[in-house]
Amino acid sequence: MKLMEGGVTAAQGFTASGVHCGIRKNTSKNDLSLIVSEKKASAAAVYTTNLVKGAPLTVTKAHIADGTAQAVICNSGNANTCNANGIEIAEGMAELVSQKTGIAPNDVVVASTGVIGQPLSLEPIKGGMDALVEGLSREGGHAAALGIMTTDTIPKEVAVEFTCGGKTCRIGGIAKGSGMIHPNMATMLVFITTDAAISPGLLQQALSGDIQSTFHMVSIDGDTSTNDMVVVLANGMAGNAEITAEGDDFSAFMQALNTVTVSLCRMIAGDGEGATKLLECKVSGAGTLDIAKTVAKSVICSSLLKAAMFGADANWGRVLCAIGYSGAQVDVTKIDVSFRSAKGEILVCKDGAGVDFSEERAKEILLEKEIEILISLNDGDFDATAWGCDLTYDYVKINGDYRT
Repeated sequence: MKLMEGGVTAAQGFTASGVHCGIRKNTSKNDLSLIVSEKKASAAAVYTTNLVKGAPLTVTKAHIADGTAQAVICNSGNANTCNANGIEIAEGMAELVSQKTGIAPNDVVVASTGVIGQPLSLEPIKGGMDALVEGLSREGGHAAALGIMTTDTIPKEVAVEFTCGGKTCRIGGIAKGSGMIHPNMATMLVFITTDAAISPGLLQQALSGDIQSTFHMVSIDGDTSTNDMVVVLANGMAGNAEITAEGDDFSAFMQALNTVTVSLCRMIAGDGEGATKLLECKVSGAGTLDIAKTVAKSVICSSLLKAAMFGADANWGRVLCAIGYSGAQVDVTKIDVSFRSAKGEILVCKDGAGVDFSEERAKEILLEKEIEILISLNDGDFDATAWGCDLTYDYVKINGDYRT
């Protein structure tokens, strides 16, 4: 397996495009994206757990109920959520794709992201469709990645090449996510494409299984959004025998998918609203997988710990505190905690108690852009990883005037 360029258009048969159509006031930012498969593809998706859901999710669920899709259209700047005519608008977006590409409306995944409760007109989308479709190309993945961004500061793209069934396959994706990010799917918009052949049922199994240790383990601010989903399209153009059951080919596909999703998780966490640091909490030695996950998520979600990391303060007591209220059954007298970065590693807690360490050395380690919080529970063989970011002054600034 190897990393490669191309993102969402790295796989055979996929083209993409992104344009500014006028939904967002800033004319320098794309606000409409399109991804198209040359052939109808197997489709799988997971959705937000928020009871308030954007109309595009309802439409997408219906459109991929048969396990197939051929295109994805997404706008940014307006969530199309809590609108009386939201379903009509979402269906209208799919119809516009159909008119310009010939793809059936019910084979179009529809997504929106942005402000909640603000009416969305089809007019700017309609006006941008000619340029959007004309711009479809194998080089258009980057423009599409730009078109789904809201408060993101960087586009998020990744792709890998792998072997499956004796054939060279590719899988790549783009994501948006910077705020309203919290565990329990979904927490962002992610569009993944692959030319591997895999049945809709196995594709859904792969995605639903993967998110348990990837997107479910990301938290920026404790808010779960209303619109977010992860969608995978697999068009089979790599020519491998279709994966219809678990085995070596399915394992290879799962490994490639996980490589893409972990990479996107790290990008999303590192680009949290106002963030200056990527935090990666690694828990080892847990008695069960659930305990490992619970501890990792509790620590990464701690506002006090996130603030300490912003200040490069090795306040390890906040790690123990977050473990203590997590609900996980652990022996606190066995817990070890270390902080690690490119500058080195420092032990700050042994057997649930503080140890002598250099505050100056710890600060040097914590001033880096990527920080690992290493927790050993010394009580079993299970481990888990969660991703987040520091909590800064800018997070409040960004969300204080997000709508106005």
